[in-house]
Amino acid sequence: MDTKLIRNFSIIAHIDHGKSTLADRLIELTHTISAREMTAQFLDNMDIEKERGITIKAQTVRLSYVSKSGEVYCFNLIDTPGHVDFSYEVSRSLASCDGALLVVDASQGVEAQTLANVYMAIENNLEIIPVINKIDLPHADVDKAKKQVEDIIGIDTKNAAEVSAKSGLGVDDLLEKIITYIPPPKGRRENSLAALIFDSWFDSYQGVVVLVRVVDGVLRLKDRIRFFYTDESYEVLKLGVNSPFFTEVKELGAGEVGMVICGIKTIRDVSIGDTVVHDKDKNAVSLPGFKEAKPMVFCGIFPVDSSEFGILKESLEKLALNDSSFTYFPESSTALGFGFRCGFLGLLHMNIIQERLEREFELDLISTAPSCNYLVQTTTGESLEVANPSELPDISTVEQISEPYVEISIHVPNDYIGNIIKLCEERRGTQKEIKYITEDRVQIVYELPLSEMVFDFYDKLKGLSKGYASMDYELVGYRTSNLVKLDILLNGDPVDALSIICHRSSADFRGRELVQKLRKLIGRQQFDIAIQAAIGAKIISRETVKALRKNVLAKCYGGDITRKRKLLEKQKKGKKRMKMVGSVEIPQEAFLAVLKVDE
Repeated sequence: MDTKLIRNFSIIAHIDHGKSTLADRLIELTHTISAREMTAQFLDNMDIEKERGITIKAQTVRLSYVSKSGEVYCFNLIDTPGHVDFSYEVSRSLASCDGALLVVDASQGVEAQTLANVYMAIENNLEIIPVINKIDLPHADVDKAKKQVEDIIGIDTKNAAEVSAKSGLGVDDLLEKIITYIPPPKGRRENSLAALIFDSWFDSYQGVVVLVRVVDGVLRLKDRIRFFYTDESYEVLKLGVNSPFFTEVKELGAGEVGMVICGIKTIRDVSIGDTVVHDKDKNAVSLPGFKEAKPMVFCGIFPVDSSEFGILKESLEKLALNDSSFTYFPESSTALGFGFRCGFLGLLHMNIIQERLEREFELDLISTAPSCNYLVQTTTGESLEVANPSELPDISTVEQISEPYVEISIHVPNDYIGNIIKLCEERRGTQKEIKYITEDRVQIVYELPLSEMVFDFYDKLKGLSKGYASMDYELVGYRTSNLVKLDILLNGDPVDALSIICHRSSADFRGRELVQKLRKLIGRQQFDIAIQAAIGAKIISRETVKALRKNVLAKCYGGDITRKRKLLEKQKKGKKRMKMVGSVEIPQEAFLAVLKVDE
């Protein structure tokens, strides 16, 4: 295919600004599928995406569009997620595009994640077309939205498209603007093969399926290819494009996006960001890949049944192929057995991965409370990176602990400024800036510890602003803080999976709240269960789950008190003996209680 007739573009926007709906209209107007096959949010093909109403995975589709001039153009569209936790999906998608449609809600204007995605697109030197969406809403203000795009982002809106993705109004005009303003791919078919891997997934029948953007050259069936980074070679068995269902093709030329199937069974042979070259081409050079995703939030994931550890390991390998932004490595816990310590980009990302593991691989899992990485300086001068509270060395050998800080940017209407500032101050935040974007909308910039943000900051933010606030954040480095390890003991034994690292000023409160919460969640046994919160050797709080007791005095309907006392003493000895051999079952809710201690 002539590269002049190809357009590779992505749709970027804040959450709920209409990316997936606009993708639906583009699919409809190019007659890619019939009206009978069309469903709302067509590209969101996971059940979890439809249930939550969010895009989790970037999806590609090839559209064939006949322009007003009569030329047939090939559009490769990539629909991207909007939530900050999936920004790595967006960065990978943008690296394989030549342009981007920036969707802005006419009633909401520029939001936090709009800015973050635009900066990513600018970094990739993409041509950006502003698209003002939802122009048919009664409270839509198109001129105000355009002014915000010009003032805040600095993009000229002279060529902006005004559309209603729901009704299809103005989408015809947008298709023509894509041809006019988004440049065709620069690659040449005559050059040596170089294709960028920007996604992959595991198919039970066909092995690893690799999604590539061919930058230069031509990839044909039966070609012998090599993955540059892993240095593994395979024969191409199938080539295909999403149009929007898998359609086999004989070749993929420069500028095209498609799927490569080589019958790859070893998952580790494929790496996101790698370059596909011809096996015999010894002078091939790799394309610039992607910045590696740096996990922000960590938690332990353990199978409820310890015999499922092998299945969990295999499932994580397959899921990591589909979502390379989370990391995992083995760990063991005295309370929960063998599992994995997983790193995620955020709290929503963590919830989605756990839910996908349970749904797609039918696993029963226990996840520990999320935490972040800490840098520990010991008295011997050694520097350690600690992701799990149980890895923290003895407090007497610790000189200082540094925690990660993030710069958080919150966009919120004027009415809620007080609530948001109070929330940030409570979470040990330092105010950096308050900037009035418009007469009734403010940008608040704070620096605060990541550990204070990973718990329920986003939920609280949404609650305090009645859903109007939006936020974006980025890591700004590590700072020394007065941190301590808070241990939870059950009958004197520490439960490493419930341990947390927190600031000394809030440790007493968190300890008290947590043991009170656990007392309600841990079921009664045949013996007393002592739940204690401790910092080092100092117990700061205690609650007791009373034992279930048989009424041994029921048969004593009179007689001497010594007879009753004798029976009670006998029962007491039995309970004591049972406590020595009995084990306490900890429900999944107990691990989640760590998240909700300040409700």
